[in-house]
Amino acid sequence: MNVAEYERYYKAKLEGALLYQDFVVDCAWNLLGLAIVQYASKTYQQSVGESRTGVEIKHDEQFAKTGNLWIEVAEKARPREGDYATSGIYRQDNAWLYVIGDYDTLFFFSKRLLVALHKSGKFNVIENRTKTSRGFLLSHVEGERYASILLHPKAAQKIAKIAADIEHLGRELHALVRRDERQLSLFEAVERRS
Repeated sequence: MNVAEYERYYKAKLEGALLYQDFVVDCAWNLLGLAIVQYASKTYQQSVGESRTGVEIKHDEQFAKTGNLWIEVAEKARPREGDYATSGIYRQDNAWLYVIGDYDTLFFFSKRLLVALHKSGKFNVIENRTKTSRGFLLSHVEGERYASILLHPKAAQKIAKIAADIEHLGRELHALVRRDERQLSLFEAVERRS
C-alpha cells in the first residue's frame, strides 16, 4: 500500500471510528447511565486522553468475522520503517476503561486487567496487515470472561440500514431539487451572492 492509498484508507477508517465512538457514547448513556465525554481536538486527545471520563473506545471491524478482539499495545501513524510508539492499553493517558467491539457486541474492560493479561505471557504480540499496529488477540470467549461489562446492542444491521437510508434520502432530495426549477434558482441566487 503506497502513501496516498494509505491516506485514503486512514481517512475512511477515521470517519468510521468517529461514528462508532458516538454509538458507544449513546449505548453507555442509554443502557448504563455512564456518561462518556469525548475530546474532539488532537491537542486534548494527545495531552489528556481520548475522553474527559477516561474511556478509550476501539472499533474492531474484524470481530464479527474472526471472533477475536484486537488489543493494541503499539502503533505507527503510517506504515514506515522504525520503532512503534506505545499505545492502546499502554498509552500513558487518563484512560482506565477500554471499550472495544462492534455494533453487535460491546466489551468494557479495565485497562489494568488488559495490561496484566498481556504481561502474563499467555498472548503473543503480532503485527497487523497494514504494519501500523501491534497487539494481541483476545477470543470472544476470553473477552466474555474478562469483561467488566458486556452489552449486546445488536445494531449492525440497523446501522447499515440507516447508512443506506441516508444515501437514498440524499438521492431523493437531489432529484426533487432538480425537478423544481424554483429550487434551482434559490441555489443559483446563493452562488451569485458568494
